[in-house]
Amino acid sequence: MASYDTIIRGGTVITAADRIMCDVGIRDGRVVALGESLGEARQVIDATGKLVLPGGIDAHVHIAQPSGEGIVMADDFESGTRSAALGGTTTIMPFALQEKGCSMRETLKAYHAKADGECHVDVSFHMIISDPSEQLLGQELPALVEDGYTSFKIFMTYEGLALNDRQILDVMSVARETGALVMVHAENYDAIRFMTEQLERGGRIAPKYHATSRPIAVEREATHRAISLAELVDVPVMIVHVSNREAMEQIRWAKDKGLTVLGETCTQYLVLTEKDLDGLGMEGAKYVCSPPPRDTASQDACWEGLRNGAFTIFSSDHCPFRYDDPQGKLTPKGKTSFRWVPNGIPGVGARLPILFSEGVSKGRIDLETFVAVTAANPAKTYGLYPRKGTIAVGADADIAIWDPGKRVTLTHDLIQDGADYTPYEGREIIGWPVLTMVRGRVVVEDGALIGRKGHGIHLSRARSPYAKRGFEGRAQP
Repeated sequence: MASYDTIIRGGTVITAADRIMCDVGIRDGRVVALGESLGEARQVIDATGKLVLPGGIDAHVHIAQPSGEGIVMADDFESGTRSAALGGTTTIMPFALQEKGCSMRETLKAYHAKADGECHVDVSFHMIISDPSEQLLGQELPALVEDGYTSFKIFMTYEGLALNDRQILDVMSVARETGALVMVHAENYDAIRFMTEQLERGGRIAPKYHATSRPIAVEREATHRAISLAELVDVPVMIVHVSNREAMEQIRWAKDKGLTVLGETCTQYLVLTEKDLDGLGMEGAKYVCSPPPRDTASQDACWEGLRNGAFTIFSSDHCPFRYDDPQGKLTPKGKTSFRWVPNGIPGVGARLPILFSEGVSKGRIDLETFVAVTAANPAKTYGLYPRKGTIAVGADADIAIWDPGKRVTLTHDLIQDGADYTPYEGREIIGWPVLTMVRGRVVVEDGALIGRKGHGIHLSRARSPYAKRGFEGRAQP
């Protein structure tokens, strides 16, 4: 009788702390043994010459999210999780966007209805707070945190989403009381509106001016303000999708001061620049996202932040729209001004291969850092560790086997999300995930999806270890 359901043999197991030549024994969807000569299994996977890594956790994705009148997001949960699996990601953390006047609990029910039975990988929802009513703050959020929805995101920009400072403080105080973790999109809304109106008056309406309208200063200022508000309430905060050195330095300043401030950066800030938005006609619309890509100096800063710990998480901010589609990037209003171009780019499937190729293969980061920022740290930060984010006895058998020498030309056909393009088309990749396993079941093998939708489940989460409980009012001078 076989001792294991599956044994992965001959590979090098990598975690955020170690690398070791050993076999991995899997039973009932979990890792139950690490060692040599593990015995018999119903399935044996030969990983000789390959790397055995924890499946990636993409902690920042948008799927099936309302996007404005006449605009439709390109991915549903089937296509989005399919692309994640093809790229070596085994858990995604999408956002449930509360629309004005709507209950957050009803919002979550609606997102669950979209996701249930559709997913190839596991899913756990963050909440987006757009309407911080007394009902939401006093009753819904505390109950939802107890139910395992232990993080929420707030915006400092976008019409209908931006919260003012008082509202941000109210949300942060609930986080302090309940032990939730607050994520912040840090850009100054009024400054962006001012810049946008100035550009439009001058006839500068092409997609490239999206980057001009959101200069580094608006991100730096908002990052500092978010940190200051979090300091006032004494609550940890995650600054998401940081794009440049100046905003990163605000995070490092806060850390040096002893504040619990966490940082995240994304694929686009490592390999794209604002020049990508300057294409012929509307081609630049393919690269419109916020914050926008910056310059090569900002790329260098983001790599530095991954190495020195300023950024503990690396995500995709996957926010997909079709390009050649009037309900996507070529919406008629978008041709009248960059402000109406749907804001976001696809990337959940490309995230890990690009970071591996540009980071590990080119010597910018080591394998342990790769695992830390793409799997272990997201799991720890958002209350999923040690079930997720590592290869250890008792952990879910979420595993990606990588061929570190495999050379691939990245195309949209390889990552198969619901968009009709990838902003990373034609990029040469060294290192590729050749097998993806979710809770002991192989879902991708040799670039082909072999698992059926519905294997992915929703994950309730514990509170973040960074969270604090019990609001005590303002810090005393």
